[in-house]
Amino acid sequence: MIATRRALLGGLTALPLVGALPARAQEDRARQADAALDAEFARHAPPAMISAVVGREGLVWAGVRGVRRVGSADPAALGQLWHLGSNGKAMTAVLYARLVEQGRARWGATLPELFPGLTIDPALQAATIDDLLCHRAGLSDRDVLTREVMLAGHTDTRSTRDQRVDFAALALGKAPTGTRGTFAYSNVGYILAGAAIERLVDRSWEETIKAEVFDPLGMASIGHGAPQGDNPWGHRSVGDQAVAVDPARFADNPPPFGPAGRMHMTVEDYGKFLRLYLTDGGGLLRPETMTRLTTPPEGAPPAYGYGWGIQPGPRLGHDGSNTMWHATARVLPAKGVAVLSIANRAGPGQAANHAMAEALTAIYAPA
Repeated sequence: MIATRRALLGGLTALPLVGALPARAQEDRARQADAALDAEFARHAPPAMISAVVGREGLVWAGVRGVRRVGSADPAALGQLWHLGSNGKAMTAVLYARLVEQGRARWGATLPELFPGLTIDPALQAATIDDLLCHRAGLSDRDVLTREVMLAGHTDTRSTRDQRVDFAALALGKAPTGTRGTFAYSNVGYILAGAAIERLVDRSWEETIKAEVFDPLGMASIGHGAPQGDNPWGHRSVGDQAVAVDPARFADNPPPFGPAGRMHMTVEDYGKFLRLYLTDGGGLLRPETMTRLTTPPEGAPPAYGYGWGIQPGPRLGHDGSNTMWHATARVLPAKGVAVLSIANRAGPGQAANHAMAEALTAIYAPA
């Protein structure tokens, strides 16, 4: 259920150049957006998908198509909960930035500073929090996220914080197979970033991100794991068929993976988070902090930093998937526009989401 680098960053290079927003009527743009959603939903046929445009003041347009799960006639709805997968990584980076501004953390902190008392492999001694958040610490998911580790995460009844203590000891005590400074997409790095935050504030990552990011932004719908209740279900692909996955059991990555991307929320609340990048931090973070969060480190491509693939402008993009959902977000800070699309099946959902991201960008921020 771990998403790959290609799946998460694959749509970024297709983001077209955009110019200033036109002065055309809001109704005309909304009609074009609705038509694009009709077309892409019909072409790719995920069980359900939702797409939206965010401006500096909030949601500009949103639309939803499809049913909550195959075999049901219940329609998906705008106010329901949708899984973001690895698009939650940027939220963990914003949380760490918030702690830096409060004087409770610092950029450049090394792993020995972040995890005092733990045995850390010599090859990881110089790695920093920035390396974790930019996928350049040398850590590999393949080396750490074994079948045994995944199963233990699903069955362990201890708190996620206690589980992350053990996870950090496991991940940091092994010799990495990657090289520090070389990009390698790593869920492990973000789980460790969450564990480091817990040590710094003596509180769980879940409690801390709610208090420091979600509550100040008025994001009240956030939950962890697959959304339950009257909400869309994720779907596995079995051959060409979509099979609905009961959200109550093995419908997401294990709970300790939260900092790497295990959240669900409404698109309205996701839009509140994306507005940070359209408003120089929106009062939650300083403009200079936002500049850091949207500037990739020097080194070999791809340009990635703090939860985003980054192109000049900057233009930000990221995809998230737990193999049963797919989420796409594209952000153009200078233009004041962000677009997003989420589907509850990964394969056709990815194609539909990328097509919608391109279409919405062309409509709301044409070249």
